[in-house]
Amino acid sequence: MNDSAEVRARAERFTERARALEEEIGRVIVGQRQVVRQVLVCLLSGGHALLEGVPGLGKTVLVRTIGRAVSLSFSRIQFTPDLMPADIVGTQVIDEGPGSGRRFRFQPGPIFAHVVLADEINRATPKTQSALLEAMQERAVTVGGETRPLPHPFFVLATQNPLEMEGTYPLPEAQLDRFLFKVLVPYPSADELMEIAARTTGATLPEAEPVLSGEELVELMALVREVPAATPVVEHAVRLVRATHPGNEEAPEAVRRFVRCGASPRGLQALLLAAKATALLEGRYNVAYDDLRAVALPALRHRLLLNFEGQAEGVAPDEVVGEVLAAVQPAVPGGRRP
Repeated sequence: MNDSAEVRARAERFTERARALEEEIGRVIVGQRQVVRQVLVCLLSGGHALLEGVPGLGKTVLVRTIGRAVSLSFSRIQFTPDLMPADIVGTQVIDEGPGSGRRFRFQPGPIFAHVVLADEINRATPKTQSALLEAMQERAVTVGGETRPLPHPFFVLATQNPLEMEGTYPLPEAQLDRFLFKVLVPYPSADELMEIAARTTGATLPEAEPVLSGEELVELMALVREVPAATPVVEHAVRLVRATHPGNEEAPEAVRRFVRCGASPRGLQALLLAAKATALLEGRYNVAYDDLRAVALPALRHRLLLNFEGQAEGVAPDEVVGEVLAAVQPAVPGGRRP
């Protein structure tokens, strides 16, 4: 088998296995196809996802379903105002063994799992939220002066309620930046509500079956990073990220007026990795401009810090990202732009 045939076969297998996972999740989750696709892109890219929506939209069920469908260890952390960092990462406890005296033993916290559901993450204080910073970036935690690696692969799938709701705290900017995607979960349509009623009020509840092993998922994640992106496509991603900064020459009026700080280099990484995963899900082994633009909203919306005027005007980050996509058009051969 020559190289091109092998690459094509690997890409086809990726598409087949990833879509099988997507379909299995869809057996449990009614509608929300875009939400499921975006969370799946996060997993395949090796990143973390933040799901935002009002209570009762199935965010927690979605994360649990993914944990079952991928055959990975799963843990759930319910974030509350009295939750402490040690409740997440673990702590040193005194172990009194027979004849061995007292010694300290590390008691792992619920963060030591492949898939961690951080439920209602913005109901905990910023101090507790920050306990996830090292885990999400380094895939390790440091307790008692010793750094301990987390399982591989490792994903944090967090849910949060809109900030306008009672008892919520805004996430620190540094933590928001560590999420590959921020996914907005919309209210279901009338037809979807009818299907939800039929599925969830009967004698049995639908449950996902394992369709992908942890080893297979790691292989798919590795293939995502091998997908080539042509120089013009990477340059377009760079232009999109730079256009979110008020001082950039390509920044649209909405950015100059309402944005205090634009996307970080992690935003560029999120754009490219998510675009690669999207291309493979669509059956292609190369990144197109449309792949970048398809993932721009979930990859960038949480990385734009609005200034006082933007907050006072009630400007939505999605509106600003939309202005960036309209202002920054892909380059065409010859250096011209359409």
